[in-house]
Amino acid sequence: MGADSDNRRGTQPAPLCELRGITKVFPGVVANDGIDLDVRAGEVHALLGENGAGKSTLINILSGMYRPDAGSTSFEGRPVQIDSPRAAIELGIGTVYQHLTLVPTLSVLENLMLGSQGGTGRLDLEGARERFAELARLLGVDFAPGARAGALALGQQQQVEIMKALWRQDSRVLILDEPTSMLTPQGYEELRGVLENLKSEGLAVILITHKLHEAIELGDRVTVLRAGRVVGSLAPEELRGRSERELSARIVEMMFGEQAAELADAVEVEATPVRRNLPRRELGEVALAVRGLALDGDEDAVGLRDVTVEVRTGEIVGVAGVDGNGQRELAELIAGQRGSRVGEVLLFGEDVTRLGVGERERRGLRYVTDDRIGEGMVADLDVAMNAVLKRIGRRPFWRAGAERRDEIDRFAEGLVERYNVRTPDVRTRLATLSGGNVQKLLLARELAGEPRVAVFNKPTHGLDVRTAEFVRDQIREAAAAGLAALVISTEIEELVDLCDRIVVISRGELTGEVENTPGVEERVGALMVARSGSAS
Repeated sequence: MGADSDNRRGTQPAPLCELRGITKVFPGVVANDGIDLDVRAGEVHALLGENGAGKSTLINILSGMYRPDAGSTSFEGRPVQIDSPRAAIELGIGTVYQHLTLVPTLSVLENLMLGSQGGTGRLDLEGARERFAELARLLGVDFAPGARAGALALGQQQQVEIMKALWRQDSRVLILDEPTSMLTPQGYEELRGVLENLKSEGLAVILITHKLHEAIELGDRVTVLRAGRVVGSLAPEELRGRSERELSARIVEMMFGEQAAELADAVEVEATPVRRNLPRRELGEVALAVRGLALDGDEDAVGLRDVTVEVRTGEIVGVAGVDGNGQRELAELIAGQRGSRVGEVLLFGEDVTRLGVGERERRGLRYVTDDRIGEGMVADLDVAMNAVLKRIGRRPFWRAGAERRDEIDRFAEGLVERYNVRTPDVRTRLATLSGGNVQKLLLARELAGEPRVAVFNKPTHGLDVRTAEFVRDQIREAAAAGLAALVISTEIEELVDLCDRIVVISRGELTGEVENTPGVEERVGALMVARSGSAS
């Protein structure tokens, strides 16, 4: 009998892996503070917490990337030292990170063998094909081992990542970091089936997610972290005995304590993603018009074909699609960071297609990139300098070439207060801020002044429920004041909650447009795979 049979009988199997008193301190931050965690075979253990709660640090300790400053780990009842990724792999612990690590030019089998830890120096192709066939049956994959990894749909690439993590015959624990961030609704259902198969084989799965409904739907057990500590958990009998709404409210209460009441609306959206009855905004003239844009694809960019979309003042238009289907390229074409092969971009009727980023900004166009640190901010600069990053050399922050630091700090302090950016002061180095606070500062900078049109590329990606709702509220308020907003997101629930209309992009081409009315999720999901066939 396996762990799943034990659960059906109502008994609790002994933990496969036990963490006790795990503590990890970084300069000025206690990331993990005496954490206890039990991981059981045949269960999906969901790990929740807002940005900076300590989830990533804890998982990095379990996967051997970090060493704890205090605490102990036992595996199958015996003490172990997980002091390197190799040590974790030898224990049977595999990790699938949020960002894909496949080599796109290699075949599936070649990618899997790169992840092999055989250590003999000899390639066992026959054994590799046999292991691929075993995992293919387990995961229900429908692609060949010789398929080029880069040609697979993103959901299929994720399946290859799971194969890599389970490649050793003695795999026991699988860690999944935000596994649904790139999946369509169909891909989500496929992942649900994969998790059921893994549980039936007796594997323990740790699921890291920011989405409450996913933790409730996919998890057999939920643990909540706050400020580096475990603040609560839900056992299997509790998850089965309450409604999704009750469970969501309970989890948010654990995550945010006394502030949980402020998030009641956000919890409702998480539990039942439907269009809110928001006050209808008055829509004005066409502010942004994209007509027939095309871009040749290459190693660095997805090609675009005949992309046309309009956004009026006061309107929020969503762009849905599986990540990597041309959304970033579209955003960069609109912002002026790329040049199109054909087509045009108009702002309030003026053709700005040949204008650069600065000239478009001066006409009121803003771009909130999804690459917060790499593109949007400079990690080694302080908060204040990042707040004026696009205004360097301009008055009132510079005069006659001289930096006016008091003016810069005063401006930054206003943004920090207005957008509730948590930082010791504006002279603090940006790299020390959590991802949520970096995103709030980025949003504050782009919405400062007099923006007329804004493109938001995955504005809440990777944010906890409170910060995500704050960001969405800022977009709503800006639209109510007349901003024309184009919101790109891989989260259908977010677009349903936020947008007036939704256009769908698949493989660089718009496959349709839908009004945000009841049943929109199913229509958007169908359009997301309209041209990608079996993409998931």
